[in-house]
Amino acid sequence: MLPPGARQPPLLLRVYGILKNVPNFKGTVTTMTEQLWAPWRLPYILAAERHNGCIFCDFPAQAESCDEQNLLLYRGNTGFIILNAFPYSNGHLMVVPFRHTDTLETYGDNELLEIMSLQRLAFRLLRKVMNPEAFNGGLNIGRAAGAGITGHLHWHIVPRWNGDTNFMTVVNDVRVVPESLQAVYTRLKAALPEVLSEANNGLEINEKKS
Repeated sequence: MLPPGARQPPLLLRVYGILKNVPNFKGTVTTMTEQLWAPWRLPYILAAERHNGCIFCDFPAQAESCDEQNLLLYRGNTGFIILNAFPYSNGHLMVVPFRHTDTLETYGDNELLEIMSLQRLAFRLLRKVMNPEAFNGGLNIGRAAGAGITGHLHWHIVPRWNGDTNFMTVVNDVRVVPESLQAVYTRLKAALPEVLSEANNGLEINEKKS
């Protein structure tokens, strides 16, 4: 039974939700194959599959002219901000120290201070451009904690909106990201100078040294 005010999803999707876990003649559950087409994701998937090193070391080591194709938004003194190529939601950012380590205790005070400043910059940038209603943020240390790249610590900043976990997620364990990574990057990068200017005019931030 649906809660008051809730609406049923379209009939086709309700039927799909029922049929995807239909017992077969042996009494076991048969799961239907899911196909969601997102061809713009292919370059990032192929790049991830053929990358043998640490992207958090290799991407910032490349020339700044490569930042757009690497989705690298901002370089600080000891760390950087980058879009997640496999986002949980639209505008999913990561703050990453330059130094490669999987142990938080090995970072110095200056590195940790700038990591917090870069997270603050990321929050301001997302609020300016995407106007989220909430955020998830944090650090996963180790595979058991959910880290996708275990050898190089990185902080996630995930913008959230009411209703962004909808029936596609609840019924079918599928997330829909409505905007391409390149479009998100372009919007955030365009707003970055204004956000940095506002920060420097009254709210301190460890801006990249010239």
